[in-house]
Amino acid sequence: MKCGIQGCPGEYEEKMIVHTVQHKGQVLVFEHVPAEVCSDCGDTLLAPDTIRHIEDLLKIKKKPKRTAPLYEYA
Repeated sequence: MKCGIQGCPGEYEEKMIVHTVQHKGQVLVFEHVPAEVCSDCGDTLLAPDTIRHIEDLLKIKKKPKRTAPLYEYA
């Protein structure tokens, strides 16, 4: 599928990405998220089912597999 960004000649490709969400004051990182990513500009689309799955995971409050440091750009 052609990229939706005006003037971009790229095509969307299926990839697994790392997706970051800020939720209730916390930064959460999801690995291996299926997405459509433009081969040229990097625009990223998540399918509605993928978004619903992430929202369901946020409701469960499951313990994360790992933690990572968070740095503030100041």
